[in-house]
Amino acid sequence: MKKEAKFEDLFQEQLEDLYDAEKQIVAALPKMIAASSSEELSAALDSHLEETKQQVTRLEKIFERTAQQPSGRECKGMQGLLAEGEKSVSEMGKSAVLDIAIIGAARRVEHYEIAAYAAIISLAEVLGSQDACGLFQETLQEEIDAEETLAEIADSILAGESAEDDEE
Repeated sequence: MKKEAKFEDLFQEQLEDLYDAEKQIVAALPKMIAASSSEELSAALDSHLEETKQQVTRLEKIFERTAQQPSGRECKGMQGLLAEGEKSVSEMGKSAVLDIAIIGAARRVEHYEIAAYAAIISLAEVLGSQDACGLFQETLQEEIDAEETLAEIADSILAGESAEDDEE
């Protein structure tokens, strides 16, 4: 028999999902930083690693405020996205091509996070949790900014590769 659906339960599930996703990202980013040949990409990923650690801390604050504990829920969606990125890193040598593959994987991760934070903000609003809403909004903006930065770096790398091709 199906259980009664409650917004509070959905909020808790999504909060736990985001918490695991962010922790997975913290573990994966150092590998991507090490694999990158672009100093600009490495710096952007390193900066986002520090932001992501702060995002984990924000989520922990929300758990504390709601008197809840993470249940150990695994974010399968993030596992899949990160596995794709790790596959590229394991199969390609350091190069502009790998940098573009890393950026593609990282942008997919950012889009997942943007969608997840937008959804949980809506739930927090419905539940009247303004504190959580503010923390989620801060993280959402960081994710949007990170995606835009990655897009700019990709354009720069691809423009540089195009110029090199023209010279040959």
